[in-house]
Amino acid sequence: MAYISFQPSDFFNTKIYSGNGSAGHAITGVGFQPDFVWLKRRDSSAGHKINDSLRGVNKQIVSNNNNAQDSNTDILTAFGTDGFTLGNNSDVNNGSGTFVSWNWKAGTTGSGTTTGSGTGKAYTYTVSTDAGFSIIKYQGNGSGGHTIPHHLGATPGFIIIKNLDSNTDWRCFHKSIPSANTRAIRLNSDDYWNTDSSWWNNTSPGSTVFTVGSSTSMNGNNTNYIAYCFTSVNGFSIIDGYTGNDSTNGTFVYTGFKPGFVLIKRQNASDPWYIYDDKRTGFNPKNSSLYPNQSAAEDANDKINLLSNGFKLTIANNDVNGNGDKYIYMAMAAEPLVANVGEGLPTAAR
Repeated sequence: MAYISFQPSDFFNTKIYSGNGSAGHAITGVGFQPDFVWLKRRDSSAGHKINDSLRGVNKQIVSNNNNAQDSNTDILTAFGTDGFTLGNNSDVNNGSGTFVSWNWKAGTTGSGTTTGSGTGKAYTYTVSTDAGFSIIKYQGNGSGGHTIPHHLGATPGFIIIKNLDSNTDWRCFHKSIPSANTRAIRLNSDDYWNTDSSWWNNTSPGSTVFTVGSSTSMNGNNTNYIAYCFTSVNGFSIIDGYTGNDSTNGTFVYTGFKPGFVLIKRQNASDPWYIYDDKRTGFNPKNSSLYPNQSAAEDANDKINLLSNGFKLTIANNDVNGNGDKYIYMAMAAEPLVANVGEGLPTAAR
């Protein structure tokens, strides 16, 4: 049966491109106007630049460090109807460089006031309930139990938060971390999860809000934050965990679709985050790694195969496939396992 009434590329797409070193370099072929653009140079060391439509085109945060939001007019200069336009910064547009962008669409925008304990604060959001993705820009109030509406209409399994005003670590909630509402894992670090009740206030996210404690990394009074929220959508995305087996005939992870993007982190020990996608090489067994918490260039270490219905680890390696080790992941679809509603199905099957 079909699970989704759209194509995965309507809401997520990986786009590779070459730089030209000139401001105004338009990158097209994304397929939609993105609300979240993640840029990384592949052939050389450079920071992971993260941009979104709520903060504006000239505002960047970097996943491989804990720096506050920066303002640059030479990185991303416009969101276009089929992609985005770049400045001449060498991290995203070196004349001889190769690059990748991971792009998400949300689409519906709005604003409101936060709830829970303490003073309610204004927030803005953009969301796609179909794609299970929202961006929330909110202000902290310093009180544990501050609740932030996420507008997904379903419980998020993965939340990424960054303090925009100061140099504090990224904090991530992932549903597959044991006692997840008491722990967080850092996007900018090799570290495994740490425990602190001041992060999620020992409260699991629900179908309407997520809850933050009093930590300045997530809820400092009058401090600005950005949150990227994801929930699993059958046929399009999945947020889950797996156990490694330390074999070249590695663990197979069923997703229910051909992955176009896979983010992996070992959760019970210190190892890098990994990103794989179906565009940078595009065939098995050649699937090169990039590391969200490192500025390093692309590494052709071939640890994973992307299959029609999931992914399979192909290396005996603790980073992604240690014996009995636990891993968290998020995967986005390139293609559904079955045809979507209205897409290639005979009338009787719709």
